Amino acid sequence: MARKALPLNGSSLHEGVREEIRKRIASGLYKPGQAIPSTAQLGEEFDVSPITVKRALRDLQSAGALTSVPGKGTFVKEQHRFLRELDVWVSSMENARRLGFEPTMELISITKEKITDPTLSVFNPPDEAQLCVRKIIYADGTPIMYDAAYLSTDVPDAIVDEFGERFVIDALRRHKIELMDIRIVIDAAPASPGAQQAFSIPNGYPMLRRLYLIKTIRPGIRVIGVVESPFDRLACSINLPAKTIARMERPS
Repeated sequence: MARKALPLNGSSLHEGVREEIRKRIASGLYKPGQAIPSTAQLGEEFDVSPITVKRALRDLQSAGALTSVPGKGTFVKEQHRFLRELDVWVSSMENARRLGFEPTMELISITKEKITDPTLSVFNPPDEAQLCVRKIIYADGTPIMYDAAYLSTDVPDAIVDEFGERFVIDALRRHKIELMDIRIVIDAAPASPGAQQAFSIPNGYPMLRRLYLIKTIRPGIRVIGVVESPFDRLACSINLPAKTIARMERPS
């Protein structure tokens, strides 16, 4: 294979390799879902060491352009991005279908543990251990959300089981538990260890996080949780009715 001179323009070797691969993805030479050449092949083509190639590929994986599959190789990432409306009073399942995708879920674990995520302190979580239900939500087969929901240990097992199979709001409503109040905080943070594994992404990958507190009319049943989604897979939107806008614009 003919060796290619890298257009470094003052950048380092691995940055030159990275930008050349990025250009090939943008031009369609490396297509979504397609495996790119191996580290050895790229090293030979660019006349650089395997370590240099690996650094370039790691950067592109962190940026969401590539994904590595152990034993199979490195692939150009399919760029599917789903939109989720933050209309929390509507059924989450109904919301998803209205937006054009069919959600499915995979239960990861149900454990008893304390809430240690410092960002959830905004909801004044209890000091005692809670039940934590962790699951992955898929849209048309693509994982888009990693959800960790905490609830009191005295919540009936039937409801806990539902949390592993349905969206939290849908599970509560199936058991005729009326919602009283929902609070949502949206921020950004590197992926948690659980999300890294769920999405096969590297440490430090940027995530959209939705922290939530759901209060119900049933004493002892409230849910504190956090949903993580890669920025390249999910975006959130909110619609404000005219009455809400008018109330916001009204002088205090």
